[in-house]
Amino acid sequence: MQPINTLHDFFVHSGAVVRLYHLGRRVEPCEMATLAAFEAGERAWPAPWQGQARLGLVFRLGDMHDPLIWFLALPLDEQGLLVPAPRDAFLQRLLETLGRSVASVGREEGDAEDNLMKDNPLAFTPSLPFQALLHARASRDLGMTASQHLEPAEAYLSGQQEIDWQALGLQGLADFVVRMDADDQVHLANRLPALPGEVLTSLCYCLEHVAIGADLARALRDRGEAAARSGDIEAFSACVRAVAGAEGQLAGAWYDELLADADACGPDLLAAMAGRGWHHLEDAERLPSFLARLAGCECADFMSVARDLALVPRLRLPVLMTLREAAPESPIGRRLASLTR
Repeated sequence: MQPINTLHDFFVHSGAVVRLYHLGRRVEPCEMATLAAFEAGERAWPAPWQGQARLGLVFRLGDMHDPLIWFLALPLDEQGLLVPAPRDAFLQRLLETLGRSVASVGREEGDAEDNLMKDNPLAFTPSLPFQALLHARASRDLGMTASQHLEPAEAYLSGQQEIDWQALGLQGLADFVVRMDADDQVHLANRLPALPGEVLTSLCYCLEHVAIGADLARALRDRGEAAARSGDIEAFSACVRAVAGAEGQLAGAWYDELLADADACGPDLLAAMAGRGWHHLEDAERLPSFLARLAGCECADFMSVARDLALVPRLRLPVLMTLREAAPESPIGRRLASLTR
């Protein structure tokens, strides 16, 4: 039997049919090659979240009918690289639980999987929107039918049928968002102004994980600004998060306007930008503006957010340079000085 030193080794040598998903900043597919390079210490994790590489692993072994799903949070060092010891301990437990011969794994009962993940320090439970999005994506990617909740959500969001919105399930919204095409997005953009606030917020928790077109992004911006004017911070922040899936010029323009408005830059907005719109912060002017607003927001955990952004490979150097070059009298300089007192 070939040695199994990594998770990648396990899935390759076991013959598993596996799909990987990022579960950190967004629910999106992860290439096996990304995991292999990460475990080999050749690259930092591309989408870190709170110092971890969060993964959803959906796989079948042997004659399994229904796929297994593991949620693993692998700890990262200060450069975003894998801390190997916890992964190694999990692998040892994996092989001891399922047997040394990976060829027999597919014939093991499900109890072995339950025992493996029970009290596992790497296991975590994603939030309900993340779980719904993962199931929606995996079902689509594996050629499986969507949940029974898709049809009523589709009818409601397209405006074809007026049903009690309280009967809509989060899973149905996730299935709709993952499977919607360009026409669906146009219909949704037209429908958006009339959606109740509760539906809008739940929908945005799903939309923030997918790419969206210009019409839908503009509708979300309009609805978000209306929510801000009415003092609905939750709906406003949810729209900001959802617009993160739009192309850079459109989303970036709204971010720039929001960052220019001191009254808009509360902790919820800043968290929305950092958590879901981090890729739009890869801009020579927008990133310093964001960090300056973050530093000036007393309710925000400046160092925690800055440290988390610095773990993103493409943002690491710009974040560090912005902090290093901040003038002592600037918001960033004053915040850094206060942390050293």
